[in-house]
Amino acid sequence: MSTVIYPSPIFGPIHSRRLGISLGINLLPHDGKFCTFDCVYCECGYNKDHRPKQKLPTRESVKTALRKKLEEMKSEGIVPDVLTFAGNGEPTSHPDFAGIIEDTIETRNELCPQAKVSVLSNSTFIHKPDVFSALNKVDNNILKLDTVDIDFINTVDKPVCNYNLQRIIDCMKAFNGNIIIQTMFLKGTTDEGVDVDNTHDGYVLPWLESVKEISPRQVMVYTIDRETPGKYLKKATHEELDRIVYLLKEAGIEASASY
Repeated sequence: MSTVIYPSPIFGPIHSRRLGISLGINLLPHDGKFCTFDCVYCECGYNKDHRPKQKLPTRESVKTALRKKLEEMKSEGIVPDVLTFAGNGEPTSHPDFAGIIEDTIETRNELCPQAKVSVLSNSTFIHKPDVFSALNKVDNNILKLDTVDIDFINTVDKPVCNYNLQRIIDCMKAFNGNIIIQTMFLKGTTDEGVDVDNTHDGYVLPWLESVKEISPRQVMVYTIDRETPGKYLKKATHEELDRIVYLLKEAGIEASASY
């Protein structure tokens, strides 16, 4: 199985299905994966297979590397659409996450003011006041909510932390609409043979009710794009994703699908 382990602290630019020309910011080590989830669909593989030996990049090294890369891109006439915090795990787990966000916004304003700052997070630290405050400052606060079924979360997202679903939903509500929800829809089974199809109404309708309560400014639904550690997972179909987008739009929520 091939996996994607990203350079640190800067990688790309790459073309994102959802965000356009994206310059990646990876706050995890470059030699492995560290995440509070251990998703069966993660392109970086399972945590146990990619234990990092290097330390986290420092706040100063992130700031310096970002400035250098943006200056290079500017000299080449390349303009990023977005600066995206993603990479080899959960970005908000970095102890200096809030300060790094401040530095990034400052550098963005100076060198590429048209670019958006985005964070792709699995939501596990949004209860922390400093993380919550930092996420409220970025342009695209993109938070994961794959389902509201805790058994599915434990089977597919596989938290390796103290995961409190209701607390996460309550914190999402507290953003007062300054949030984009990101949801993975997939089919097939785990390697142990457990069905993971969350495209049918048994999963979609309760999730939709929670999304309505959270009242995000947008929902991004997507499916598998790269090789996964789970060998028997399958993509959701265009028709299934389109139906979910339709239900969201019927509820008055802006939504898009990435196939």
